[in-house]
Amino acid sequence: MNPTPQAEDTRESRQMTASTANDPIDELPLPCIEMDAFGVVTRANRATMALHPPERGELVGKMVWDFMAADEKDPSFAAYCSTMEAGAEPEVVRRSLYDRSGHFRTYELYRKLIRDECGTAAGMRVVFVDVTERVKALDEAHRARLWLESILESLCEAVVVTDSVGFIRKANPAADELLRASPGELVGMLIEEGLPIPACAGGNRTEMQFTSWLEASSRGAATVLDRERKEIQVELSTSPIFDKETSSTTGVVYILRTL
Repeated sequence: MNPTPQAEDTRESRQMTASTANDPIDELPLPCIEMDAFGVVTRANRATMALHPPERGELVGKMVWDFMAADEKDPSFAAYCSTMEAGAEPEVVRRSLYDRSGHFRTYELYRKLIRDECGTAAGMRVVFVDVTERVKALDEAHRARLWLESILESLCEAVVVTDSVGFIRKANPAADELLRASPGELVGMLIEEGLPIPACAGGNRTEMQFTSWLEASSRGAATVLDRERKEIQVELSTSPIFDKETSSTTGVVYILRTL
């Protein structure tokens, strides 16, 4: 008895399912595609198809640059051709790709060449990792840091910042001017080297005071030495820096005002 059309469809469906189940690329949790030497998509796994916008039509058979941001298409295509010609394993790159979210999202592309039997580059396999949120967080942190640095550098009062060990991490232009230091000269020095304090409120030396400055804020008259070892009379305010997440002390802020 010949099999019915329904039985044929069921058999073909089972064969396709079995084939897919044995395909390690298709089972990857991350989007993965393969392209030929011209950048035409020849293979795409399930995770890729789950992200592919249906309104864009078929993915396989199209050039991958059809899904990139307009300003990235030409440079990316040129770089791909250059990689194919050179035959060297490509590095990780970052691209903006339009996906099913309806927006361009940022992906890191982990790439490896597909080679023919002669070892010549014949295409590329690419795994995509969505780093949109990570990139956004890093950009926001970068902007916040630049904003804080702009504020610090705009202050007319001398400000010096150390880490919890006592190394100077930041000195604003007013501090450089007060201490007759060149820009960046104080950074990396220990506080007792970059900001020597021979006499403070209680007559203690810098290295003896640092532990107490880590523990609590203070304010008082002090004598400091500039880079030429000349004494300057200042009002010195110190405040420990506390990490907002752990509440641990991460450094000390010093504000100096000439008397």
